[in-house]
Amino acid sequence: MKAAIVGVTGYTGIELVRLIHQHPVLTLGTLHSHSLHKNSISEIYPHLQQLYKQEVEAYDAEKIMACNDLVFFATPSGISKDLVADFVQKDFPVIDLSGDLRLKNLESYRKWYQKEPTTQEMIDQAVYAFPEFTIEKSNLLANPGCYATAAILALVPLVQAELIELDTIILDGKSGLSGAGKQLSDASHYVTVDENMSMYKLNQHQHIPEIIQFLQQFDQTLTTLQFTTSLIPVKRGIFMTLYAKVKLGITLDQIQQTYQQAYENKPFVRLQDGSLPELRQVIGTNFCDIGFGFNEDNRVLTVVSVIDNLVKGAAGQAIQNFNKWAELDETSGLMHVPLFP
Repeated sequence: MKAAIVGVTGYTGIELVRLIHQHPVLTLGTLHSHSLHKNSISEIYPHLQQLYKQEVEAYDAEKIMACNDLVFFATPSGISKDLVADFVQKDFPVIDLSGDLRLKNLESYRKWYQKEPTTQEMIDQAVYAFPEFTIEKSNLLANPGCYATAAILALVPLVQAELIELDTIILDGKSGLSGAGKQLSDASHYVTVDENMSMYKLNQHQHIPEIIQFLQQFDQTLTTLQFTTSLIPVKRGIFMTLYAKVKLGITLDQIQQTYQQAYENKPFVRLQDGSLPELRQVIGTNFCDIGFGFNEDNRVLTVVSVIDNLVKGAAGQAIQNFNKWAELDETSGLMHVPLFP
C-alpha cells in the first residue's frame, strides 16, 4: 500500500519516512510540503541519499487520492482541519497526526488551540485512535498527542481500577526539543536550551483536555488535573512523571497486578520490574516503558512513563494505527531495537 505524507519536511513527517522504509506492507507514495516543494526529499535531507529521490510536491488532494492508498497529515495544528474534507467526502483513509481532530468539543479546541475548529460533523466522524485501547474503526483517525500518550498510558490502569484519588493527580512532563517542531524561536534556540531546563504553557497546554477527554470514558467524575510541561536539552523523548494519592487500603501488590493485567497483551508497553525507566531505553522505538514506586507512609504513588516523542508520540503510533486499521499485526515494521548508547 502506498502512503502519501503531507508535511513531510517536518520532524514528524521525516520520521514517517524512516518508519515506512522498514515496513513490510507500506511504501512511500507522494510527498507534499507547503513551503519546501520543488526539490527531491534527499536534497532537503541528505541522509536520505541513495534511499529516496521522490520530489516533494505542492499539496494536491486529487493527486494524493489518485496515486496513494491513504494519507498521513504530519502538519502543524490548524492546517489539516481545512483539508481533510475532500478525503472524507470520498471515504479516502486519513491518519491525522495534528491536534485538529482530537477534541470532540469545538469550544474546547477554540480555547486550548487558539484557532477556529473544523465542523462538528467532521469531528463526529473522526475516531480518536489510541491503539492500546481504541476498538472502533474509521477511515478518519486522529492520532494522539505525544504528552497525552505518555500520560494516558501511565494513568489508565489506575483510573479504570479506581485505585487513586482523582483530585490528587499531578503530571510532570519533560520533552526534548524535537517536540517543539522545526521552527526556531528564542525558547528553542541552542543558547537558551543548552545546559538549561524551562517550564512552558503552565496550565495552558493543549494536551490537557485531550487527556481528560480520554480518561472520562473510565470515570466521568475526572474533570481536571494538574499538568506541567518542560523543555530539556535532548533531541528526542518525553519523561512523564505522575504523582497521585492511592485510596485507603490499596497495596503495592494491587497496583502491580493492575498494571500487569492492563498491559499483558500490549506489545509496546513494557513494565519495569522494580526499577524506574530511563529516557534512552526507548529512543528510536515505539515502546513506552513504565515503572513506579509507592510511599506507604503518605499513600503517594509515583509513576514514570517514557516514550520517544517522534515515534510512540507521533509517527510510530500513526503506523501502529495503520497496522490495526489494515488488520495487520500491530507490531509490523515497528519492532526496532532502541538506539544505545
